[in-house]
Amino acid sequence: MISFNYETNFKLDDETKVSEWISNTISNEKCNEGEINYIFCDDDYLHQLNVQFLEHDTLTDIISFDYSIGKELHGDIYVSIERVADNAKDFKVDVSEELKRVIIHGVLHYCGYKDKTDDDAKLMREKEDYYLNALN
Repeated sequence: MISFNYETNFKLDDETKVSEWISNTISNEKCNEGEINYIFCDDDYLHQLNVQFLEHDTLTDIISFDYSIGKELHGDIYVSIERVADNAKDFKVDVSEELKRVIIHGVLHYCGYKDKTDDDAKLMREKEDYYLNALN
């Protein structure tokens, strides 16, 4: 089950469509959907989590806590709406497009994709692009 939670003054336009898109992505990746919670927040909220749990004193757009059991995906994905908006400006893309990329990026991590090396990051970007096109 995909759920959306809000710790800031923001709300997804079409939760049902986004939820179905995430579910289809999980299925396409040959994984099973467990409980996945998206928590939309601001920079301060996410920064506090970053410091407390990851010991990173930096701003970030997304932090995911993966509780998956094998191919059954479970976790909490925190997204800073402020950071997504700033990144959209930097990348010269629409905020909604950048938000969708971040949303699917989090679940792709749960599916086993990494982004620490150049090759891994390239594959992650290809997967993001594929699933963004599938949504549009």
